[in-house]
Amino acid sequence: MDLHLDAVTVTLDGRRLVHDLCLTVGRGETVGLVGPNGSGKSTALRCVYRALRPTRGVVRVGGADLATLALRDSARTVAALTQDGGTDLDFTVAEVVALGRAPHLRGNRALSPRERELCAAAMARLGVDHLADRGVLGLSGGERQRVLVARALVQEPELLVLDEPTNHLDVRHQIELLSLLRGTEVTVLVVLHDLNLAAATCDRIGVLAHGALVAVGTPWEVLTPELIRDVFGVAATVVAHPLTGDPQLLYSLRTPPDLP
Repeated sequence: MDLHLDAVTVTLDGRRLVHDLCLTVGRGETVGLVGPNGSGKSTALRCVYRALRPTRGVVRVGGADLATLALRDSARTVAALTQDGGTDLDFTVAEVVALGRAPHLRGNRALSPRERELCAAAMARLGVDHLADRGVLGLSGGERQRVLVARALVQEPELLVLDEPTNHLDVRHQIELLSLLRGTEVTVLVVLHDLNLAAATCDRIGVLAHGALVAVGTPWEVLTPELIRDVFGVAATVVAHPLTGDPQLLYSLRTPPDLP
């Protein structure tokens, strides 16, 4: 299912956080949003998973205005992993993962055998099946993050929205998670801070600065030394990864000569 943000603008308390954002994510595509802190990345994502309603503009999923869908219907279509997506209740890992089926259940219906198998498979894919009976409050940040991704996958969404999903993960689990997401047929919109991870795992990258989209395209088209200098204020050399050919950034601590 495709996603289209059509001139999305968000203004809160008189401050414009996102301005005329136009972005399309094609069916089955993985698109990353990058940009400095405060550039509007998380605000844009909140409009997609309906934590915010745009001040102006429309979010369309599969051609339908997301705001016109019943909440249950949109929850069956869009799954989100947010930066504050934890829980204050000490459910077991298995119980948290099973919550991903909530949009598909009516009343107190128990999970079907297929749904139980779906939960078990998701936990195994994320490497948390051995934690099934553990309380989530006793897990490390990385373990809890993988549990929440498993919950999102169990939801069987057509669109997956993730805000910094690699937070708390070690390098191995960062790579495994992003490779897993790209290997699914789900449409993915993901916010990442690590530009090298974005280059290695995203089909296209959108760059936000001061709430506006300043560039969008393939990693090679977008991640240029000039853009890195202008948007992030650092000097970078772009090289091809020797195995994959993906662009990789080598940063310099010196200030670019044309910056104050």
